[in-house]
Amino acid sequence: MQYGRCKMFIAGEWTDGVTGQTFPTIDPATREVLAEVARGTEADIDRAVEAAERALSSPAWAGLPHAARGRLLNRIAALIRTHAEELAEMETLDCGKPLSQSRADMETAAQYFEYYAGVADKLFGRTIPLSNQYLDYTVREPVGVTAHIVPWNFPLAIASRGVAPALAAGNTVVLKPAEQTPLTALRLGELAMEAGLPPGVLNIVPGFGHDAGAHLAGHPRINHVTFTGSVETGIAVMKAAANNVVPVTLELGGKSPNIVFADARFEDALAGAMKAIFSNAGQVCSAGSRLLVQQEIHDRFVRELARRTATLRLGAGMDDPDLGPIISQEQFQRVLHYIELGKQEGAKVLTGGEPAAEGPLRHGFFVKPTLFDEVRTDMRIAQEEIFGPVLSILPFRDADEALAIANSVSYGLVAAIWTRDIGTAHRLAAQIKAGQIFINNYFGGGVATPFGGYKKSGFGREKGIEALQSYTQVKNVCVTLD
Repeated sequence: MQYGRCKMFIAGEWTDGVTGQTFPTIDPATREVLAEVARGTEADIDRAVEAAERALSSPAWAGLPHAARGRLLNRIAALIRTHAEELAEMETLDCGKPLSQSRADMETAAQYFEYYAGVADKLFGRTIPLSNQYLDYTVREPVGVTAHIVPWNFPLAIASRGVAPALAAGNTVVLKPAEQTPLTALRLGELAMEAGLPPGVLNIVPGFGHDAGAHLAGHPRINHVTFTGSVETGIAVMKAAANNVVPVTLELGGKSPNIVFADARFEDALAGAMKAIFSNAGQVCSAGSRLLVQQEIHDRFVRELARRTATLRLGAGMDDPDLGPIISQEQFQRVLHYIELGKQEGAKVLTGGEPAAEGPLRHGFFVKPTLFDEVRTDMRIAQEEIFGPVLSILPFRDADEALAIANSVSYGLVAAIWTRDIGTAHRLAAQIKAGQIFINNYFGGGVATPFGGYKKSGFGREKGIEALQSYTQVKNVCVTLD
């Protein structure tokens, strides 16, 4: 499928970039070009920020009653659902994930707009009792123009995760989608315009991180930056924002432990382990990429896991396989590099361990789902984020050792605990350094559950009511009653 030439969306209009340059976006399953996309540069970011500034104080947006703002977001949610199949196919072609997973992502994107539509008129302040001489109260106000730099693994869902609460709080937005996957973000601009969003409230500038993204992060008239991506880029974003004393929300990935005790429900834990690492071919920041299995069941559990992994079907996302391709040549080589590192470090390959190049798979960036057993905590494959279908398996004796292994990395995004012992589950949940803990499930929760990391997984929270703290600022008013 071809999408022709795609323009950027600034001030409610579709426009070419200042330079007139374009870049291709490809289907990672075939390496075929899907579209030529207008390439945003620093000048285009400037135009988008200016449009967002104008819209921020315009009567059409600033004067809109909060309840009406919520109704507008509900219309966007309804349009995403109306066009869900089209959007899912577009996203699957652009990023390679199985079609059923893209369909689920479209529903999640709609739910973000729906959820925050419901709180748009419920951003309450409070009164503070001082004395009979004063009336003191707080109000929550929008922070201003917000920048959103989103990754390629969940293009529309993560864009919606930040854009929806920012708009609900009354901010205006400049969104830079990943250069690998700009299509559904641009389509969101069309749907927002159809829903009646005033011009300039949402601006979408596709481009590359080193120029458009860097300029957006350090723009002097941006009031908040939300970034999801690598630790290295997150540090650069934070430094750029710091030059303007601008707050940031950073979600920077993980190396999440998935802990299976001997008393766990065996089938549930097996299915959870598969889902945790092989969803979206492992290209998930919260993937359960470290599987910790108690020694009593280690051999049986790993043997069955390997058997099931060997049966997984790889293919183009539009065929709805178990695993799609890796996003790009660069990421493909990165995953293969880590597989070779694991072999060199002495880990045992149980399944996979190589690219998949049979038949039509040879045209895309496919890696066989890979299990490494006999992994030590000091190995790089147990410490570093790979972002692919590669699982490191580590045994443990008891809860104390499981806790030590779980906390032995520099990340702290999520963790999962599989056990029937509720005391063990709660004790570990309290002691694991991670922002979200799953007990007897993986990827549980939803748009209402706050999400963010400890340590190098970042800071700030997205999703849920907590996300609104990033997109509002508190003003205190003290009145003398004399």
